[in-house]
Amino acid sequence: MLGIVAAVLFFIAFLINAADISTNDTFSSANVMLLGLTALALHVAGIGAGRSIRRRS
Repeated sequence: MLGIVAAVLFFIAFLINAADISTNDTFSSANVMLLGLTALALHVAGIGAGRSIRRRS
């Protein structure tokens, strides 16, 4: 799930940068990209992946 969030944030950062949209300092393309990298790092670390149910046989 966090991988999808990261992809969306990267796409938004790309649109801000490519369209040269002037935003305030909070929503600059670099900050949105850093949020995407944070979500990607959490996804790779296994956080937010859901729980797997282990059954004993």
